[in-house]
Amino acid sequence: MSWHPQYRSSKFRHVYGKPASKEKCYDCVPITRNVHDNHFCAVNPHFIAVVTECAGGGAFLVIPIHQTGKLDPHYPKICGHKGNVLDIKWNPFNDFVIASCSEDATVKIWDIPKHLLTRNITSPKKELLGHVRRVGLIEWHPTANNILFSSGYDYKIMIWNLDSKDAVISNPVKILDAHKDVVLSMSFNTDGSLLATACRDRKIRLIDPRAGTVLQEASYKSHRVSKVLFLGNVKKLFSTGTSRWNNRQIALWDQNDLSVPLLEEDLDGSSGLLFPFYDSDTHMLYVVGKGDGNIRYYEISPEKPYLNYLMEYRSHLPQKGIGMMPKRGLEVSACEIFRFYKLIPTKSLIEPISMIVPRRSESYQEDIYPLTTGAQPALTAQEWLNGVNKGPLMVSLRPGSGAVNSLPQLLEPEPLMKTTDLSQHQGRGGRMPLEDIQKPSEIEDSRKQLKVEDKLPKNEQMCLSNGFDIFECPPPKTENELLQMFYRQQEEIRRLRELVNQRDVQIKQLELELRNLCTDTGSY
Repeated sequence: MSWHPQYRSSKFRHVYGKPASKEKCYDCVPITRNVHDNHFCAVNPHFIAVVTECAGGGAFLVIPIHQTGKLDPHYPKICGHKGNVLDIKWNPFNDFVIASCSEDATVKIWDIPKHLLTRNITSPKKELLGHVRRVGLIEWHPTANNILFSSGYDYKIMIWNLDSKDAVISNPVKILDAHKDVVLSMSFNTDGSLLATACRDRKIRLIDPRAGTVLQEASYKSHRVSKVLFLGNVKKLFSTGTSRWNNRQIALWDQNDLSVPLLEEDLDGSSGLLFPFYDSDTHMLYVVGKGDGNIRYYEISPEKPYLNYLMEYRSHLPQKGIGMMPKRGLEVSACEIFRFYKLIPTKSLIEPISMIVPRRSESYQEDIYPLTTGAQPALTAQEWLNGVNKGPLMVSLRPGSGAVNSLPQLLEPEPLMKTTDLSQHQGRGGRMPLEDIQKPSEIEDSRKQLKVEDKLPKNEQMCLSNGFDIFECPPPKTENELLQMFYRQQEEIRRLRELVNQRDVQIKQLELELRNLCTDTGSY
């Protein structure tokens, strides 16, 4: 029998949860009282969207991410649904487009203006009509642009192509009719070629969404599944649910064999649902309990025991729903690897919780920030429907380099390399000499870059990352980055002032020498 050490070596063993201070929370938010088992919150680097309580129909709020503190009671809403809003999801490739579904059996796509909302938005950009009963779940495809999945209480999953020019779309491109009860959860693998679902009939199904065929089906009696999640590229599924004794339970499954779980573990006797979240960059799994204030987190390993418990964040304030910030919106200078937005309806509060790796250095920690999924689609909708599979386009989270790396591969590589080197120099040195900023070769390369951009078609010409021009210096995403940029500029100004003072002294010395020479020649 081999001896296993009690402790493992892991960079994430001491990760801890840090709740935001009161002034960085969102207060006086009328969070929905709906009992539907969903997140009720969606977050991206620009906005936080939350389903709200309102009379007559359904609505949700879209608040700018930096607009913390007390919310105005008359703050404008997105209120075009005739029934309660059950789910909201941001488009992963456009931070100003959000999808919502409702009890009125419709799915609506909304354009959010870049400026502050001044009045209620009631007319959607697109309306999807196909379900005959209420729609409980929506999911965007992880790599293909403008592909949306919706699941309703008519037991059907519908696939929509939003590239259509029609404002009202009545015909989905595909209907998956493999379920005999309500679908409780949907999850994609990394390239979006497989869909895992959890159904109220207690079965987990692995589906090829384009063919509409069920590849695997789990009907394990002692685990009643409620949520299912693909664990990145490790070919495993994770599910939460209840045991036959009604204890909250988690289970790990082999993607190629769903007959028996690889691991099964009872957590506690609470009745609230468990929401799972997986970070494929750090291989960390977070399990958030609805109705309690706990967040358990684990590390996934390819060998046994597969699931390694790390720690638990505890709070006395129970959460009704939870939102998750994409990796590109995190504060890397604070070693933040995950951020939750916790909905606390008893206090009308949204509380951000940062998961932080304790490090002394404030410089960029490359070992905990590998390349991550960017904001550019890998495929068009039609390419995916035609059978093409592609993994997500990866970007670096190093400040200044992420937007450059997320460009499509249509542009010349030379200017991109130079921009990346420049940003790395800036990140290492704290300040950058002026001589390195404006080199004639780099100016010439950037002109070539703009010429290439002019030749591209209009749909490929918009090389924007989250609405900002990638050829300019990317704006700071967090308050910490803004302060760093401010201090860097102050340091550069101080250095230039010193340089000017030195030149002034040199000029005065030369003037004195000239005078001395003139007086010497005059005396002779």
